[in-house]
Amino acid sequence: MPDVTLDVPTTTDSASGAPATGPSAGVPEAALHEAFFALHHGLPRQGPGSDATTRRLLALAGGRPERPRVLDLGCGPGRAALLLATEAGAEVTAVDLHEPFLAELRAAADERGLAGRIRTVKADMAAVPCPDGSFDLIWAESSAYSIGFDTALREWRRLLAPGGTLVLTECEWRTDRPSAAARAFWAPHYALRTEPANRAAAAAAGYRVVAVLPQPESDWDEYYGPLGRRADGAEAAGPPSAALTAALAATREEIAVRRDHGADYGYTGYVLRPWGTGRPVRPERPQERAAVHAVHAAAFPTPEEADLVDALRADPAAWLPGMSYVAEAADGSVAAHALLTRCHVDGVPALALAPVASVPGSQRQGAGSAVVAALLDAARAAGEGLVLVLGDPAYYQRFGFVRASRYGIRAPFEVPDEYMMALVLDGSAAVPAGTISYPAPFGI
Repeated sequence: MPDVTLDVPTTTDSASGAPATGPSAGVPEAALHEAFFALHHGLPRQGPGSDATTRRLLALAGGRPERPRVLDLGCGPGRAALLLATEAGAEVTAVDLHEPFLAELRAAADERGLAGRIRTVKADMAAVPCPDGSFDLIWAESSAYSIGFDTALREWRRLLAPGGTLVLTECEWRTDRPSAAARAFWAPHYALRTEPANRAAAAAAGYRVVAVLPQPESDWDEYYGPLGRRADGAEAAGPPSAALTAALAATREEIAVRRDHGADYGYTGYVLRPWGTGRPVRPERPQERAAVHAVHAAAFPTPEEADLVDALRADPAAWLPGMSYVAEAADGSVAAHALLTRCHVDGVPALALAPVASVPGSQRQGAGSAVVAALLDAARAAGEGLVLVLGDPAYYQRFGFVRASRYGIRAPFEVPDEYMMALVLDGSAAVPAGTISYPAPFGI
């Protein structure tokens, strides 16, 4: 595969696990960046990770063509690109802004006989110069931070072929109450979020969360071990330049913060797959109550479902903030809506999925599926364990629902067994058996 060099605006760094650090007093930013690159050249990794994690994420990504087209963004010297070409049989397009890293990758590909399988592209990962739908798999380990998680989700989606998968890793808080020292370190560099917040961002961007993989502490060791030894060697080699001195100080601070406060944050791998139309999917806004009512009024032959949503909204025992989701149409209006409210199975809390609707112009275009998938993922991220739905098995099986009777769950009314369905969100908890108690507005 040929190599490509493109003159594009360079707004991002290449794939380093370290937060992008601003210039120290009197040190030009370009010199500081070059010093950081010099510290990382020749290292096995430029961010937290491991071959084992790459393989696990690849397995979680699931089925792909025999010779998948893979885009490795922020590839650095190409540790992941080489593995993907070798073990997944992939045709890899490897993108980075730092030409010396791409040169390292080309040399390694030549040495391993993979030159025909790996193409390097010097370009900004926020403006990838490739046609829409070009790739079966997009890969970004320790690099999405350079443009931001939300920007990455938005800009890269167009590049996926139908059925394609996005795999990326993101540094995030592992606790809702990180230490003051960890917050102070990250605040100037990058706005970390928690896993539930990143799941919600993925859903809002039109992705289904296929899998989530918290990376082990050993992934940090594989990065910081060689980097720390490189820093020690740089100091032993003689008086460093002002830029290298600043880069060494920032590197040592980063390693020290991780050592002392590593329980507060970590990298997590996300396996994501687009849903439906790609229009935004998000929690309902307060000013959209009338629009949500209108969606159900338009979707159903009677106003009963629209009135049910209003009644559930007024019932504090049923209504759950953040569990009413909408999908937008191209003009920003509400195209679809889905709702989860509190129900019980013999006294044990569960969720009822109902109603679900799309306006006639958005039906059979994926808006309904997208909003249901996002809502279910929001429930999973909120720690809910069980969702129940009365509906068409052919439709709801795609989300993982099965017959509720499999768990000994039954409806409080006569219904064909295959239509009363259940989805277990938390496989670690016991699934309650018994009769479903619906909120009062259902009139059951």
